[in-house]
Amino acid sequence: MNSLSDLGSLSSWATWREIHSQPDIWPAWGATLDVLGLRNWIEGLGVDEIWFCGAGTSAYIGDIIVAGLEGKGRFRSVPSTDLVSRPQAYLTGKCPLVVSFGRSGNSTESIGTLDALDALAPTAPRLHITCNRDGALATRTPETAAQKVILLPDATHDAGFAMTSSFSTMLYTALALFDAPCDPGARLTALGAQLSGLLESYASQPRPERVVYVGTGPLAFAAREAALKVMELSAGDIPALWDSTLGFRHGPKSFVTEGTLITIFQGAEAPANAYEQDLAAELRAQFPKTRVTTVGVGGDIAIDMPFGAGWAAPLCVATAQLDAVRWSADLGLNVDDPFTGRGTLSRVVSGVKLYPVAS
Repeated sequence: MNSLSDLGSLSSWATWREIHSQPDIWPAWGATLDVLGLRNWIEGLGVDEIWFCGAGTSAYIGDIIVAGLEGKGRFRSVPSTDLVSRPQAYLTGKCPLVVSFGRSGNSTESIGTLDALDALAPTAPRLHITCNRDGALATRTPETAAQKVILLPDATHDAGFAMTSSFSTMLYTALALFDAPCDPGARLTALGAQLSGLLESYASQPRPERVVYVGTGPLAFAAREAALKVMELSAGDIPALWDSTLGFRHGPKSFVTEGTLITIFQGAEAPANAYEQDLAAELRAQFPKTRVTTVGVGGDIAIDMPFGAGWAAPLCVATAQLDAVRWSADLGLNVDDPFTGRGTLSRVVSGVKLYPVAS
């Protein structure tokens, strides 16, 4: 458990408060979102493909969704960083529904994606899911029969450098629209209760020299987001690696040292869960001085996944969010802006020169 003095110190950081705001944000948003109307609109578009676009964490949202909805439709994760650099390769002759995620909606690649669509696929329908009412994703594209904006609650527009409530709420918004129909209010209330219990009980790990996160399917990309949170909030002082459960043995395992913390996200799906348990046992035997922690169904940190691994991804990632804040503070960094004084990374990526797209 967490000491009161420790909690008091950490709560001075916006990032810590934003992590803990998620159990309240999710059910309130689930009760507000017009899921039926939006699902009917999507169905009426008649598109063959649905693309999920974003950069960094916003791209990982698409990765998690597509992995979780494998076999349920023609879904693609197309990072805006890829699309903007090679727009003709993606958009020539295509007319998908392009779902764009953006906390600020103002990153260079968000704007570049809009430019590329205007030039190469002007009739492609668009759905923007964003946390900033003043960003380009919210304001630049007027709502029409083929274009819609979902503006998330202001509380999801994280003030901290790291995306926390913005990541989870954008992910849940998209899952409510593209996964099997459900009652979003009830589901997000249940998930909020799960996270609330986890936040109250989770005791952070001692600060490691380096970290590894692995998982299967959607949880592999949750592992990617977890690793990014540690690297961001430690300003790169804690190297972090991610991989799939079975992929980790194929070279990346060479990253492991005695000072490494390895976290395996475990799902309920067979046979994936058997492979996850086998990997944990193998690593504990091969690296007896290395910490190996399992998070998820039957894990050291138990997280039930009644709605599937995609819906549980933010719960798993929350453990990394909590650890990363503690480790950042332990390193003496500004948790809300770990790159203060360095000028190498900023909360909203900018300064990337955009080149015109030939129509």
